[in-house]
Amino acid sequence: MTTTRLTRYDRSMLRLMNDRRAAAWYATAARRRLAVAAHVTLTLAIGGLMTHMFLAEGEPLWAVAVMAVLLLPWMVATGVINGATRGLLELREHVLDERQSAERSRVLARAHRVTTLLLAAAAATLLITGGIAGDAPKAYAAPLLIAVLVVHWVMPLWVAGWRAQDEPADDDALEPGTPGR
Repeated sequence: MTTTRLTRYDRSMLRLMNDRRAAAWYATAARRRLAVAAHVTLTLAIGGLMTHMFLAEGEPLWAVAVMAVLLLPWMVATGVINGATRGLLELREHVLDERQSAERSRVLARAHRVTTLLLAAAAATLLITGGIAGDAPKAYAAPLLIAVLVVHWVMPLWVAGWRAQDEPADDDALEPGTPGR
């Protein structure tokens, strides 16, 4: 951390992001990747329901109810990923140490590359579909652009959660047979 004084907000966020009470949820790489996969799945489900609402005729109030129900596990998965990364993307830059700051830069760069490819694929899909149909598919343009925007927003979280490393072992615990104890 730098010598910048931490505000009350910074201290509370640092405490929250370093709270290890839920560490069992993200203790292993498999659990962290499961949390990321669940978050991706829930994001896709909520996005699909929003697209259905946008394109459906009539009153799709059931979609709003399902989205509201899916939002709670989505928020839990977000918290699990944030806990696994110790708030890498949620903490302010001056709160992070040099290693965390470098990791944040790597995560943001990789997420930017993935999102760029996704945006290129979305544009190509609309252009190809428009070329085949003879007209741009205007009804799908807005949901597709919103979906890409949402993915752009959460991609750094997914990349950070996927790349998160295991916690280092305690220094107090020596290997069996190690002299010194």
